[in-house]
Order: sequence, then structure tokens, then C-alpha cells
Amino acid sequence: MSIWEAIILALIQGFTEFLPISSSAHLILPSQLFGWEDQGLAFDVAVHVGTLLAVMLYFRQEVGQLLVNWFGSLRGQHNAHSRLAWLIIWGTIPAGLAGLLGNDLIENFARSALVIATSTVAFGLLLWYADVRASQQQTIEQLSLKQVLIIGAAQALALIPGTSRSGITMTAGMMLGLTKTDAARFSFLLSIPIIIMAGGYQGMKLVQQPEAVAWSAIFLGVVASFIAAYVCIHVFLQVISRMGMLPFVIYRLALGAVLFAFFI
Repeated sequence: MSIWEAIILALIQGFTEFLPISSSAHLILPSQLFGWEDQGLAFDVAVHVGTLLAVMLYFRQEVGQLLVNWFGSLRGQHNAHSRLAWLIIWGTIPAGLAGLLGNDLIENFARSALVIATSTVAFGLLLWYADVRASQQQTIEQLSLKQVLIIGAAQALALIPGTSRSGITMTAGMMLGLTKTDAARFSFLLSIPIIIMAGGYQGMKLVQQPEAVAWSAIFLGVVASFIAAYVCIHVFLQVISRMGMLPFVIYRLALGAVLFAFFI
């Protein structure tokens, strides 16, 4: 891929990884409109590294507390931070299992423009419903294991292209009573193990199927996706505290209409 293709794709991945608007729905557009080839496994790993670094840096204090207290819990020292760390682990299990068992099926049968367009619209409307109708009075610290497993099961639905991992987890969180900002915060923290797992899986595939690596594109992919994701997280948290999810719902419906019009 060219340098400009690498930068554009990395920015798209970085901006859409944490917004409730679906990265897969956006990544289909350059390939369809401009005929760009698949970016390859090495580049996929690079943008995963960039987005992972962004979310860990943005929540560095909280991530540090979670790690320290999780290790402390292994020695019998339990507190609110260790409890949240364990809840994140439990919440990751459904998506991890779904990825192991259903990833090939999704890759072979669900990556069509019709599936992506339908998911973009349907889950966008569900996000709007949660934003308008849910009680949104609960904090992360009040989450129960049952609620976390439900959010984790919702995260597994993100294997369906067009769903949006962040969008479906925020939707589930709000439906279970979390405030908008706490639903977003939990979604971001829940993304860390999933991104690590996805990047590790792709990394293993890359090792098993060595390919020529364009290191300049890899470097740009990491840097651009990191910057885009970091800015995205900060701006998103500011926007939802003032405007809610409606701007992203409208955007999803418009994007779905474009996908239906041009690719189906």
C-alpha cells in the first residue's frame, strides 16, 4: 500500500475503533470506492497496537490501579479496583469464546455489504433506543457479575461486521442502567483485553504466514491510529456528556443509507 493509503486507513481505524459507528463499515468504503487492496496482517497488527496504546495511555491511572490491585487480589487483598479488574476479565470471556468458535464463520459468510449496512442501521437504532429510554443512573462500581456477563455477551455480537464493539457494549451498558459516561468508560476498559487478544491472534497468524513487511507503513499505522484513537476517546467523552448518543445515531443511519445505495 502507499504511504497515503496507510495513513488514511490507520486514521479511519483509530477514529472508529472507539466511536459507536463501526470500523468495519468504514473500512469497506476505501476498498470499494478506490479499489484499494487488503492492507494485510502486518498492518492490522500495527493499528491494533496503536489503538491499544491510546486507550491504555488515556486511562493510564485507572489501568495501573486495576493491574496492581488485580495482582493484589491473587494474594487475598480485595477492594473495589480488584473487583472491577475481575469484572473486566469475566466480561471479556464471551467475546473471546465467540471469536475462537465463530471467527471463521463470520469471515466466510458475514462480510458482505448487505450485512454491514443492515447492522449499521439496526444497531444504530438500538443505540438510540438505549440513549432515550434507559434509566442511566448506575455507576461502574455498582455493576454486578450478571450485568457484566450480559455486556460481555453483547460485545460478542461485534463479530458481526457493522455492529461496532464500542456501540453495542455502550448500548448494553445503558440498557442495564449505566450512565452514558460510565457505559463509555466501561466499554473502553473492556476493549483493552479484546484488542490484546485480537492483536495477538493476528500476530500469530502473521508469524505462521510470513509476508513482506513495509516497515514505513507499519510505523505510520501505529502512529496515526494511536493519535486518532487518543483524540477520539477524549472528544467522545466530552460530546456524550453534553449531547448524548444522537449525533452518532444520525451518522450511523446516514452511513447505512450510503452503503445500501452504493454497494447493494
